[in-house]
Amino acid sequence: MGTINTHGSALTPDGHYLVAGSLTAHDSEEPISRPEGVTEDEHAAHHGGEATAAPEDANTGRIYVVDTAKSAITRTVEVPGPVHHVLVTPDGRFAVSTHPMGGGISVVDLESGQLVETLATGPAPNYVVATDDGQSLLVSNTGNGTVSEVDTRHWFVKRNLRVGGGPEHMVLSPDNERVYVNDGASGEVAVLGLSRGEVLARYDVGPQPHGVGLSTDGQILYATSEGGNQVVRIELASGTRDSMPLAPAPYHLAVSPVDGSLLITSRGEARLWVLDPGSLEIIDDVSLDGIGHQISLEAY
Repeated sequence: MGTINTHGSALTPDGHYLVAGSLTAHDSEEPISRPEGVTEDEHAAHHGGEATAAPEDANTGRIYVVDTAKSAITRTVEVPGPVHHVLVTPDGRFAVSTHPMGGGISVVDLESGQLVETLATGPAPNYVVATDDGQSLLVSNTGNGTVSEVDTRHWFVKRNLRVGGGPEHMVLSPDNERVYVNDGASGEVAVLGLSRGEVLARYDVGPQPHGVGLSTDGQILYATSEGGNQVVRIELASGTRDSMPLAPAPYHLAVSPVDGSLLITSRGEARLWVLDPGSLEIIDDVSLDGIGHQISLEAY
């Protein structure tokens, strides 16, 4: 298709477009374009200095906007650094990328194709999720053990919440009151209560936890242990924990909004497993063309 080392991916709410980010650094082909209505001085101040998401001399990254019906790239946008993960805001207006090498996120207006914001969040930002109303984003900063809450109306960091360890992938509870965060340093999933801004509980997953997801009712937590070659299922009400061997190296995880089945990629082989959400037994084993990363699902 013409993409290079895609890692992050996210669908627009209508499913018409897939936004994919390249984890490879690219030499800048041209200066970052200035959005309409922004003066040269404002633009220079926004993209220069130590508080931006990436230094001026850093290599840039790219996101690709793909027409899902045609399986064709409709637009390539330059962003300030290699892209780890991607999110499309609930209103479908913006694509948000995390830039681990730059210490922040970038925001692209999907209608205009313009880079409209860069925002520093913390060292090694990893993953990003949005509240249902789209007014807040949560960004995990692996480098300093925090989660940044970002206001999307004015694009600033409202607060930094201490998780500790190395927070990575996240999933929000259906009521948007708790965020479940994989802690790569401890081998656990931490439960961060957003009202009080503190860790409420921790659940053991195993070495190198990676993918994390919730059942559609928010009652069951799923996570993968890449280092332990297993997938874990935890009933949150009772704390009951079940696990099933899964090898090699279970990686990213997504829960189907249609039937609740689990989709899990392997970091060791080009494959994707489909698991029964109750028994954790393998329902299907799908060969891929390469290692699967962030999984985007459309509800039909």
